[in-house]
Amino acid sequence: MSTGPRQGTAVRKQSMMIAIFLCMLAWAALAGAHCQVPCGIYDDEGRIQQLLEDTTTIAKATAKIGELASEHDAQSMNQMIRWVTVKEQHATHIITTVAEYFLTQKVKPVAAGSDGYEDYLTSLADHHAVMVAAMKTKQKVDDGAVKTLQEAIEKLGTHYHSH
Repeated sequence: MSTGPRQGTAVRKQSMMIAIFLCMLAWAALAGAHCQVPCGIYDDEGRIQQLLEDTTTIAKATAKIGELASEHDAQSMNQMIRWVTVKEQHATHIITTVAEYFLTQKVKPVAAGSDGYEDYLTSLADHHAVMVAAMKTKQKVDDGAVKTLQEAIEKLGTHYHSH
């Protein structure tokens, strides 16, 4: 069964529309992610505030998990799982933001022995501390881990406050 010229044109148009749609989806994902495109649009303090908001959510999730831990009914178990998932998502968001936004776009390498090298090492350590603290909030249901994370983010924020 052969396709006539009209059907061939329709198929090509449909294929072209699908290709355009896929390109638009890819572009939307790129634009929304604030990835490594050198656009020059940065809101460092806003990112720090978002990390602190994530921490507040982790704290609430931690408290809710603690409240639900003694319950054994299906609804309570369902809610606990949902809170664990929320806690994981927000901790992952913190780790991803530090890695993909701050470390790849904001922290500039300084060669050993050069001016600013000690500040560079301090900055790396402060970023790493946030990532490790966020990981600990995934592993634990502990107010101390949340407090450590908040303190690490506040310390990191000192690198990014406008003057």
